[in-house]
Amino acid sequence: MKKINYEILGILIIAIFSLSVITMNEKAKTIETNGEVVSNQKICWGIKRNSNHEQPDVGKANQKILEENQGICLGNKATKSIYLTFDEGYEAGYTGSILKVLKENKVKATFFITAHYVNTQPELVKQMIKEGHIIGNHTVNHKSMPELTEEKIRLETMELHQVIQEKFNYEMKYLRPPKGEFSEKTLQITNQLGYKTVMWSFAYEDWEENNQPNEQEAKKKILDNLHNGEIMLLHGNSKTNTNILDSVIKEAKNMGYEFKPLDQFEE
Repeated sequence: MKKINYEILGILIIAIFSLSVITMNEKAKTIETNGEVVSNQKICWGIKRNSNHEQPDVGKANQKILEENQGICLGNKATKSIYLTFDEGYEAGYTGSILKVLKENKVKATFFITAHYVNTQPELVKQMIKEGHIIGNHTVNHKSMPELTEEKIRLETMELHQVIQEKFNYEMKYLRPPKGEFSEKTLQITNQLGYKTVMWSFAYEDWEENNQPNEQEAKKKILDNLHNGEIMLLHGNSKTNTNILDSVIKEAKNMGYEFKPLDQFEE
């Protein structure tokens, strides 16, 4: 009878176990849709700013996945257009002032709202629509989409869609994934629901209501990073944004930029 080499046996068992874990993890990152395996690997959107008002680096691989699924993040490189967008998870008392500034400057923006926002601020949503702004879908509960089941993604998207349609006779068509997180799978699902995913090419740390950035520094950062085809993300709960928005718009226009709604997006 041959002597068993327990050391080698132990190594083999560990190797088999490790391979099984890797296989399971890889399966967790994919989903089979219409007979095709689609990645559910979470993509956390980010940008690397460039100087001299050049378009930023948004990551070639991430941009490719986004655009292959009809999403957008950067407009035409040769056109001095800016697409102004606001994320609105809740109302902090500033949106009325933001809408006033937009109206005075004849600028149309897109407001990505959650269910909480529409349930608590229906009059503001009504005003946005009446004044010609675009309402975008930021989902019901602002949860990371790659962490949800396909059924839950559909519910998070379409329940809000139905509410907006029933309350305001308005049909949304643009979606911004909560937390800037998506996957190839989530893009395909929301695209099948009739939504175009809208990411951004500029954002800054403006979302903490009780830790607002310095107004002069924030204004400088926004203006220094203006670029052609920019999709600008600002948060509507920011006091800083509210106070500097009028001067930011005026100075951007003086620099030759034109604010356009997403419906006029140029690739």
